[in-house]
Amino acid sequence: MGQAIRFRRPRAFHIPARFIPGAFILFGLLGLLALENGALSFAAPRLTCNAPSITDGDTFRCDGDRVRLTSIDAPEMPGHCREGRTCTPGNPYSAASYLRSITRGTVECRVLDRDVYGRAIGRCRSNGRDLSCAMVRSGNAVPRYGGSPC
Repeated sequence: MGQAIRFRRPRAFHIPARFIPGAFILFGLLGLLALENGALSFAAPRLTCNAPSITDGDTFRCDGDRVRLTSIDAPEMPGHCREGRTCTPGNPYSAASYLRSITRGTVECRVLDRDVYGRAIGRCRSNGRDLSCAMVRSGNAVPRYGGSPC
């Protein structure tokens, strides 16, 4: 018979201690680069559309997504105020018309949450204007839900 072949146990992988700080710096920079390029995005989702379809003074459709403006409440359209609920007073047609007038260009929303109806709760801007703030300042909505819109 021939000679027996001896196998050596592989040595454990070892990184010299002098390379560890450089490795941390390298992986940190790669992580920052990935974040900057959107590969690892932890930011809130965004919606963008042109001339959204207005539902009422605080809700609209943005390319199929229903969006509710954050931190405000506008008057409900006739028949939309549920029984037993105190709805925001005012003219719902005026509120919807004003929202339509300030969303004629591109609307960009940062989605903060979803409500019980599945709508995106968004901080939205159009033509450099925060829509929630504009609705309150115009008198077509009131601050609501625990936060000031502006």
